[in-house]
Amino acid sequence: MVIEPVKGFRSLRLAEVWEFRDLLFTLGMRDVKLIYKQTLLGVAWVVMQPLIGAGIFTFVFGMLADMPSGKLPYFAFSFAGMLGWTLFSATLNGASMVMVTNSHLVSKIYFPRLILPLSSAFQPMVNFGVSLILMLAILLIYSINPGPQILLMPIASMLLLMFALGIGFWCSSIMVRYRDLRFVIPVAVQFLLYASPVGYSLAAINEKVPVEYQTAYMLNPLASLIEFFRWTLLGEGTLSPIWMTYSIAVAVVTFIVGAFAFRRSERGFADVI
Repeated sequence: MVIEPVKGFRSLRLAEVWEFRDLLFTLGMRDVKLIYKQTLLGVAWVVMQPLIGAGIFTFVFGMLADMPSGKLPYFAFSFAGMLGWTLFSATLNGASMVMVTNSHLVSKIYFPRLILPLSSAFQPMVNFGVSLILMLAILLIYSINPGPQILLMPIASMLLLMFALGIGFWCSSIMVRYRDLRFVIPVAVQFLLYASPVGYSLAAINEKVPVEYQTAYMLNPLASLIEFFRWTLLGEGTLSPIWMTYSIAVAVVTFIVGAFAFRRSERGFADVI
């Protein structure tokens, strides 16, 4: 019998991940239960985070900086941005730390390691679903009719999720060897929050930022992804087909390449973790 190295997409061993789907679901729901079980605020805390963030952005950008939000109430505008951002940031933070926080599993038993960063997306998705209910209530309160483009909201959410997991694959594999990365990621994510149109719109960038710097700003894939997500909910946004295509391509490629990089690194996880 000749054993040959597996190349291409077969090296991801997705069939093996599917065989361990029960473990994937168990680990994902474990994280969800840890958040919601025996907590004082429970679901309220999940809702309060984007609410507080939207309130701060409304005061700073909407009232003090007088940023444009079109015909939309600024609170609804900023809450929609926070909803997409929270899904991205929570998934990225969870996927980046998952190998370190589950080191006892990695060193003792075998299973496809790719399951760990994938399972870290369960909790952000559940939190997203809870906050989405509040978003729908806000739409009703402000009598906002998003239109048929709301059907594209799952696609916008999936792109944010894929981009976060793609980066998380890279970071989690690196953090196994370099633990100080866990101090860098939260700071980098915080900077990225203000470098993305969460509390302000792309229209504000076009209006207030010199043309020569706008291209540099749009190189951030989240610029179009967040704007696209908000557009699906509110029906207003500044979307460029070119930059939208660029952001989608970056999100998909980051996810695929990140998964390959994770697979290449996982052989040595148990030895150094």
